[in-house]
Amino acid sequence: MDRLSGLDASFLYLETPAQLMHVCAVMVLDPATMTAPYSFAGLQSEIDLRVRDVPAFTRKVRGVPLGLDHPVWVQDQAFDIERHVHRLALPTPGGYDELMDLCAHLASLPLDRSRPLWEMWVIEGYRPEDTEGERVVVFAKMHHATVDGVSGANLVSHLCSIEPDAAPMVTERPAAPRNPGRGELLGRAVIGTAARPVTLVKVLKPSAQLVTKSIGRARRGTAMAAPFSAPRTSFNGTITSHRSIAMADLDLDEIRRIKKVTGTTVNDVVLAVAGGALRAYLEERDELPESSLLATVPVSVRDSSRRSTGANKVSALFTKLGTDIADPLARLHMLAERNQHAKEHHNAISADALQDWAEFAAPRTFGLAVRTYANLRLAERHPVVHNLVISNVPGPPIPLYFMGARIDALCPLGPVFHGAGLNVTVMSNAGQMHVGAIACRESMPDTDALVRHFPAELARLSEAVAAGSPADAR
Repeated sequence: MDRLSGLDASFLYLETPAQLMHVCAVMVLDPATMTAPYSFAGLQSEIDLRVRDVPAFTRKVRGVPLGLDHPVWVQDQAFDIERHVHRLALPTPGGYDELMDLCAHLASLPLDRSRPLWEMWVIEGYRPEDTEGERVVVFAKMHHATVDGVSGANLVSHLCSIEPDAAPMVTERPAAPRNPGRGELLGRAVIGTAARPVTLVKVLKPSAQLVTKSIGRARRGTAMAAPFSAPRTSFNGTITSHRSIAMADLDLDEIRRIKKVTGTTVNDVVLAVAGGALRAYLEERDELPESSLLATVPVSVRDSSRRSTGANKVSALFTKLGTDIADPLARLHMLAERNQHAKEHHNAISADALQDWAEFAAPRTFGLAVRTYANLRLAERHPVVHNLVISNVPGPPIPLYFMGARIDALCPLGPVFHGAGLNVTVMSNAGQMHVGAIACRESMPDTDALVRHFPAELARLSEAVAAGSPADAR
């Protein structure tokens, strides 16, 4: 029996009909590289073989009696691949617009909690521009209670190889969870509830020390940006279940060149480009606020966490994106300095702080609070916590093959939240940086209007670096 960690379970409690807590990925595959001719039946059968013994794909959630503790993972004794891998075809002409519309629709549908929390939609008939032949697209969904960015990439390793006919990169099969009885679940929950006061005492002391240190950093001007300090935009309000999706590609070598010349990091460059793209998007709509947008940036703590369990091992930092700065190079320098402060601030926090506090999320109370928050549209009444989430997920440096088909593009997409109806995720893949944006459709109907600025902003930054743009142009 595997109990969900408090952080994993929180993503279940956060979910409402509008605030869907699954993460998605768009994989564009070239079937011409497959050693055997492509067929959906063959692809579905091969996926079945590879996931059948991987618990993350075959376990489902089971609640604890009376909601006394977080749910547990149990083996789905009726696992059926046909419930998880489905087939669709794009309508004519089968281009980018048709693909994005279909993916947005699929992202708007909740996962069935009576089954393992994942599904794949195999989409045939995609005809990308400037590319010969058709492509097959796999739109994958997995609940955030099951994966974060790093663990999601690890799961993909069970399905991918470095050559068309090679074995999967990861073949180790963890033990499957067992199915406990109701009495055992209730007994464990009672013991866990009784131990919570002791756990709370252990968490309070380091948290109090953190507050003291944060106040000191704020006085010295080296604290990371504070939540609730973001300006309001059109995508900061109550969301619906409708989604819009867009993708773009960036040259990873150019990003690395800028990083080297400016002495910054890849993440600094990505955030600077994102800030410029958001600035351009808001300027086009005559909505650019005077103060900078504030982003939440998830940070993996997998290497420093003391916890051995839990799919999600993340923390987060807040960063100003410099949307109030016109000059792209000045924006990059600002971000590099502030990100260094944010990292130092973040490193002073225990790697497991968020996970420790999440253990106290009461299943019934937490879920009721989230629904009440949404129904009362409170996101529109208090100061904006943050404007959006931006994630940078490291991907494979070499081409990968999914069931023998080369992955031409791999775009992850995270969830959006009430109050922050936009999520941007970038992932490197074989020399490219793929940008995926997902938003509440009512808040941002045309996500492509934002994403198309990413390549243009990278070009502007490259030109500014070459020209030695002023260090603080605004």
